[in-house]
Amino acid sequence: MLKWLLTLIVALALLGALTPLLARLGLGQLPGDLRVKHNGREYHFPFSSTVLLSLLLTLLVFLLT
Repeated sequence: MLKWLLTLIVALALLGALTPLLARLGLGQLPGDLRVKHNGREYHFPFSSTVLLSLLLTLLVFLLT
């Protein structure tokens, strides 16, 4: 259980650090990515970017094994 929690924390930290770079590449602005402004705050839900990254990482792991 602790191993999964540590993996999740590291993955979220890396994703947070790489967000500006990924935004320059166009991820987070694909059709299906939602951006909601409410009470002066902006919420971002990158649904299609998440699916695309998941498919790319799955293909990479499949090719490397």
